[in-house]
Amino acid sequence: MTIEVDGKTVETTANGYLVNMEDWSEAVAELVAKADELEMTEQQWDIVGYLRDEHYNNGGNEPNERTILKAMAKKWSTKPTSKDMYRLFPGMPSKQGRKIAGLSQSTRKGGY
Repeated sequence: MTIEVDGKTVETTANGYLVNMEDWSEAVAELVAKADELEMTEQQWDIVGYLRDEHYNNGGNEPNERTILKAMAKKWSTKPTSKDMYRLFPGMPSKQGRKIAGLSQSTRKGGY
C-alpha cells in the first residue's frame, strides 16, 4: 500500500505501518491517523512523541500500556486511566500509537 504526502509516495505495510521509518513526518502521521478515523489532539501527539523518543533514544524500546500511562501521568500532571488512553487510541495506545508515530509494528505480546 502507499500514501501520498506532500508530493511524496510513502509505502506502508498491509496493516498501515510505514515500511521505511525515515519517511515519517507529522503530515504522514496525520494521514495515518485520518485513515484510522482519528483527529490528532495534543495528548495524542504527546503519546506519539513519547513512543518515538523511546524507540530512537532508548534502544528500540516498545513501551506497554502501563508504561505509557505512567509517562503521560507525569507529563500531564494528571492521573489518566486506561480508559482515557483507549479513548485517544481505540486500536491500543502501544500499537495504534506506534503506527501513527511511524514506527514498526510492535513485536511485544500482551498489553498490560
